[in-house]
Amino acid sequence: MAISASTRPKPYLEAEYCKGCLRCIDACPKDCIAQGTEINPATGVVPVVLDLATCNGCGLCIQACPEPYGLRPENERTVDAAGFELEDPAALFGPRDTTAPVPVDIPDRHLPLPASEPLVLKGTYASALGALLAGCRHVFGYPITPSTEGAELMAKVLPKLDGAFVQAVSEVAAVNMMYGCGGAGLPCMTFTSSPGFSLMLEGVSYMIGAELPGVFVNIMRGGPGLGNIGPEQADIKLACRGLGHGNTQAITFAPSTPQEMLDLTRLSFELSFKYRNPVVLLGDGYLGQMTGVVRLPSTFTKPGLPAWAVWGDRDHRRNLVSSIHLSEPDLEQHNLHLLGKYGAMIRDEQRSDLYRCDDAEILLVACNTPARMAKGAVEDLRRKGIKAGLFRPITLWPFPIDALKAVLPGVSRIVVVEASPGQLEDELRLALDRADVARPPIDHVQRYGGILPQQFEIVDKVLSLCPVQSGEVMA
Repeated sequence: MAISASTRPKPYLEAEYCKGCLRCIDACPKDCIAQGTEINPATGVVPVVLDLATCNGCGLCIQACPEPYGLRPENERTVDAAGFELEDPAALFGPRDTTAPVPVDIPDRHLPLPASEPLVLKGTYASALGALLAGCRHVFGYPITPSTEGAELMAKVLPKLDGAFVQAVSEVAAVNMMYGCGGAGLPCMTFTSSPGFSLMLEGVSYMIGAELPGVFVNIMRGGPGLGNIGPEQADIKLACRGLGHGNTQAITFAPSTPQEMLDLTRLSFELSFKYRNPVVLLGDGYLGQMTGVVRLPSTFTKPGLPAWAVWGDRDHRRNLVSSIHLSEPDLEQHNLHLLGKYGAMIRDEQRSDLYRCDDAEILLVACNTPARMAKGAVEDLRRKGIKAGLFRPITLWPFPIDALKAVLPGVSRIVVVEASPGQLEDELRLALDRADVARPPIDHVQRYGGILPQQFEIVDKVLSLCPVQSGEVMA
């Protein structure tokens, strides 16, 4: 018996499976299918468009459609009683539970720390101690010189504090463990060094996109490639301009003493949760290994639990963390949100240290261990009659341009001191350019391959630029 056109099933389109091959258009004798004009954001392909007013249900278009089929018979569309297709999660798993209470923030508690005598610690130990005082009990990492001692200390201490240190199979694994731990709303960190940090950047990008906290202590070493274990400032451009593809920024600290390693690590956790964003702390090979006097703060932190955490209980079951936005308009809005967050960081989180800058005519700019040599050079130059000062950026991103602008009117020349081929100088120049600030000439003292600039090299450079008159001395 012949099947009438009125009883034959007509096609329906699964737009996510349409390849835009247009075979169905050629196959349709009734011209019911046309080439589409709008991209499907889920696939990036332009699906066809159906107008079934004259369709006789011949099925030729379905036969022409390549697997997996974008066109299917209407009678094979499976729906539940509410009209949901079974591919829909709501149909597969039922409606989401909306009876659970809306989660609320459980705030951190700051508890008194018993007074103690000053300690003498190397930089990586000081950073580990700062993390413990910030409430960090989860550390993931992979050994790499010259940062390994921080991880070793955490591996010894954390089990006694109901915490966990996990030596991952690689840096790639470690950063993805941090993604999971940060997603649960827990403070977590890693110790790494330059090649390891490079391997982590994809995961850092995911954490930024998903708005997850985490602290990355990177004890920089010489490069490129495997390089050596000397104290080069090799990763400034990675931390400030290269944290993965797309719109990725993170507050980046540059400590110069073991005390700052402790204090800035502790602050890193606070800011990481404040902005729901990773924070990077850049030390150098010497700073990670050198010892110094460290004084403990008067309080330590017992972490709470943020309302957004994917904690695994009923209260938090509606939470989601993800860096995926397949719809272009949705991803654009997410990037606008991130830009707003970065703007708040630029406005509120610039930090710097100024030494003898009030009347400085020659301004040295340096960070990390080279800043210590530059500080000695300031004193030497002052004794020789040159009004020198040191501007030390503590945040490399955001660069502390507001404080720099305040001292520039009296400065006749800037000299950037660094153990890299201009990575710090590039940040300085970019910040000045974006602030549209008239700047004096910029010179530099640079060393490479794990060799740090020395005090006498800085003094000689400045003297070559502005020699002093014989016998002139200024306190």
